[in-house]
Amino acid sequence: MNKFTPRRQRIAEYLEALYSVYNARRYVSPDPLEFLYRYDSPEDREIAALIASSLAYGRVAMILRNAGSVLEAMGKSPRAFVESGSPDEWREQFRGFRHRFTDGNDVAFLLGGVQHVICRYGSLGNCLAQKRRETGTLAGALDELVKLLESGRKNSLLCRPSMRSACKRHFLMLRWMVRCDDVDPGGWNGLNPAELLVPLDTHMYQVCRTLGFTRRRAADLKTSEEITRVLALMRPDDPVRYDFVITRFGIRSDMEQDRLIDECRRRARPGAVRSAEHEKHERVVL
Repeated sequence: MNKFTPRRQRIAEYLEALYSVYNARRYVSPDPLEFLYRYDSPEDREIAALIASSLAYGRVAMILRNAGSVLEAMGKSPRAFVESGSPDEWREQFRGFRHRFTDGNDVAFLLGGVQHVICRYGSLGNCLAQKRRETGTLAGALDELVKLLESGRKNSLLCRPSMRSACKRHFLMLRWMVRCDDVDPGGWNGLNPAELLVPLDTHMYQVCRTLGFTRRRAADLKTSEEITRVLALMRPDDPVRYDFVITRFGIRSDMEQDRLIDECRRRARPGAVRSAEHEKHERVVL
């Protein structure tokens, strides 16, 4: 059983202090999340979020280049692009597209799945909200949404929680669209941030395992659930609150992951943590 020990309390206080400084848009780049800021409409933003997060595997420079090229081809309104097109047109349009093991056919079929969901439910967010009511969990709702997007065809851009995949990319999309703060723009207001699961990328896994949030050796769905339970002890209403801040260390060249881990360890020792007011005064700059 996970316990909220004094050590974890001290780590939680430190992460909250980091959040107050680094959870800001000036620290977002490089991250596919930055594409979402282009869209004021949730109907456009949700489609951009699906595209950007689904392509969020591999080197970040390649992710930004390839996600950017797809979104650029979709114009100012991804929603209008999806509503007015067809899979045949998209297969031709993205014929030369390649992102590691994803090709233009995967993009075209994903857009076809989006079109199907929009026609049936009005939006991706509406679909998730309805499936949440039907299944009783956000993970179950995501699974149902992905089934609809797949339309019976395996797609490298999609994964399902029921297959025990870590679903990092889709949990990332949920974080972007369900939470709303200075970094995550939100848009799916009918869903509860308390139900989010940690998008378990390499950086998040390494930090959380080093800090003792999990002992599992596989970065799979079970590990994501285990880490989320620990973080939920710190913030029951918002367990993925610190995901962005933690993953900045190791992604940005000016924020080293080892320094974050070392500082968390130091702060976790009895008597090592200063008052929250003192932390705020010093701006927690590492």
